[in-house]
Amino acid sequence: MDFNMKKLASDAGIFFTRAVQFTEEKFGQAEKTELDAHFENLLARADSTKNWTEKILRQTEVLLQPNPSARVEEFLYEKLDRKVPSRVTNGELLAQYMAEAASELGPTTPYGKTLIKVAEAEKRLGAAERDFIHTASINFLTPLRNFLEGDWKTISKERRLLQNRRLDLDACKARLKKAKAAEAKATTVPDFQETRPRNYILSASASALWNDEVDKAEQELRVAQTEFDRQAEVTRLLLEGISSTHVNHLRCLHEFVESQTTYYAQCYRHMLDLQKQLGRFPGTFVGTTEPVSPPLSSTSPTTAVATMPVGPSVAGLAPPGEAALRLEVTPPASGTRKARVLYDYEAADSSELALLADELITVYSLPGMDPDWLIGERGNKKGKVPVTYLELLS
Repeated sequence: MDFNMKKLASDAGIFFTRAVQFTEEKFGQAEKTELDAHFENLLARADSTKNWTEKILRQTEVLLQPNPSARVEEFLYEKLDRKVPSRVTNGELLAQYMAEAASELGPTTPYGKTLIKVAEAEKRLGAAERDFIHTASINFLTPLRNFLEGDWKTISKERRLLQNRRLDLDACKARLKKAKAAEAKATTVPDFQETRPRNYILSASASALWNDEVDKAEQELRVAQTEFDRQAEVTRLLLEGISSTHVNHLRCLHEFVESQTTYYAQCYRHMLDLQKQLGRFPGTFVGTTEPVSPPLSSTSPTTAVATMPVGPSVAGLAPPGEAALRLEVTPPASGTRKARVLYDYEAADSSELALLADELITVYSLPGMDPDWLIGERGNKKGKVPVTYLELLS
């Protein structure tokens, strides 16, 4: 118990000395040991790295999970060392709603069949998003978080210790300076009148006491200087390790870009497949490296078709053996039938027939023809038309 009390009193004394030194420095009443320029640059670079890492980490989390409530929930699960429950992505939820709508509105109608096709595509998009979030969290967010929660905490701890060592050093310098000033004063100006012999003895005794105080202060200063130099070297080595941190974060950034590229390429491939299934774009759309703007039909001036540039490298991302889904609407094998157009359709080339909603046309099929297409006739014009835009009449 005595030992603990002594240690407590000693710690309290050290804390008080540091507080006094810090306060006097703030008011300009005490000298402060300055670090060299290189050390200051290392400190500034470390602080900048920490600040920007925090900002990049937070914004990447927003990118991967825009819902703030979900981010708070995931944060609490991580702090409690519990597994984060699996969460349905927005694309998967949309796919679920579309599939349920198709089931209720009629899966055999053109609208219901289209809802099913779009739902399947949205489900694949949601799965791709889930894989991207998982990959980005492991390869990018985790290293950044490990730096902030591991390396940076160690650097901060050593910097605080260095600050304390510097305060101790400057306090020892101030104590030595005061002791030397008092020693000089005791040597030159006696405390008592010189007419009494007893005063000479007291003056000599005071000078000897101040000599001992100066020796003690010099010894404490040497110890404080040694501890400060040792701590400064440790902190310097940690700060120089920021360069290795930059190299590691650079590698993680490359992996993040790679995973993001893969994700968007998958999304584009799924949407391109969906467009082909719906008959909006012919197969010749893939393979051009320049944006393509299909001609506007004179019969439907208000309808425009949005296109995207596709490079050969992106078009080749589809995995081998993946079969394109086809609509289940089967046109008549022979003979002609009347059909009502459900939606406006812009002809992509001269082989197709532009359509206007609610008009009636004559349609028929040819042997070996793609079941997603029919031949449509309107007056003296004819061309291919997509089945999904038609309602076949008796």
